[in-house]
Amino acid sequence: MQPHHRLYASFFAFSFTLGSFFSRLPDIQTSLGAKESELGLVLIGSSLGALTGLTFAAPVIARLGTRLAIAVPLMGIAALCAAVPYAPTLTWTFSVLLLQGMMVGALEVCLNVETDRRAASLGHGIMSRAHSLWSFGFFVAALIGAVVRQFGVPTWAHLTGVIPIVAFIIATVVLKIRPAPVRTGSSEMEGPLFALPTLGMLGLCLIAFSPMLAEGAGVDWSLIYMRDVFASDPIIAGLALSAFTLVMAVARWFADPVVDRLGARMATGWLLSLVGGGALMIAIAPNAASAIIGFTMMGLGCSAVYPITISAAAQRTDRPAAINVAALGQSAFVIFFLGPPLLGFVAEYFGIRSSYLVCLPIVVASLFCLRSLNGPQPKTESAVKHGT
Repeated sequence: MQPHHRLYASFFAFSFTLGSFFSRLPDIQTSLGAKESELGLVLIGSSLGALTGLTFAAPVIARLGTRLAIAVPLMGIAALCAAVPYAPTLTWTFSVLLLQGMMVGALEVCLNVETDRRAASLGHGIMSRAHSLWSFGFFVAALIGAVVRQFGVPTWAHLTGVIPIVAFIIATVVLKIRPAPVRTGSSEMEGPLFALPTLGMLGLCLIAFSPMLAEGAGVDWSLIYMRDVFASDPIIAGLALSAFTLVMAVARWFADPVVDRLGARMATGWLLSLVGGGALMIAIAPNAASAIIGFTMMGLGCSAVYPITISAAAQRTDRPAAINVAALGQSAFVIFFLGPPLLGFVAEYFGIRSSYLVCLPIVVASLFCLRSLNGPQPKTESAVKHGT
């Protein structure tokens, strides 16, 4: 197995574990007897933990080394997800998710840093395909989750069953990863713990926020939406999350040449339009089929916007690329992790359909910030033919 394929498998295991947890979120909500706003408060525990992990991961990675820095949090996430059904109260659930979030944040940093190093050693990009495997892991988890929920498999049994799968991947794949060399002259582990975006980056941040908020809404709330709005069976509700994650995975796998042909601005404009159109369709869907189409559109729109903004941040010359990328990434992940819990409050007081309408103003504002993408211009037909 090639070294970068082992990283792909790690991304898959990471998202498969989280996806299995989110596929049982409606059952966890029911067992806790929690309202949408209360569930949102509980999910903030994971958000705060993830932000902490993102901020303080670098020295931990340096001390543990790549293999253990991937294996330890990956196993910890699986164990903590399996522990959630045993938490007797909302407070205990919050505490478990706080720890889980810390490991999620640390693993996110480690996998992306190692993938960037491996791409540099290979001489070509692999980040989009790595993130495609992330989306594919969520798709598989959503599909399995829909089936086991339909057959009435208890939440604790389902999530406990994920542990040996993750342990097998760690033993056979993760612990055999050969760390890539650090980039020459790299200062990737240096710099401020939390990098703030400059005024010139605010447009990029806003563009990145749109797919992050929509992705969080799709992953965290799609099953509850289908249950509450259409009283869908678990297998039908699972199709919404499965469609969302599958089209995202496929689009990410093939996104790079499309972005090269259209250019960053045009590609992002079309993708953001799909995010907004999908969110609107979900909000007004008259039936489950229409809602699933909306989730499919939103998943396609979310696919490549964030990688495009990361590339644009790295191309800025006002600060070192590592600091700009960190500033965009940390700011965007605040939205990714805090957005869905806050949408829970909107769902509680204004209805769950309204929580998807919240995405629309941010998408519209993002469309006015496309000039912030100073990436490559669209390739001419002759340039594309000659591969230049």
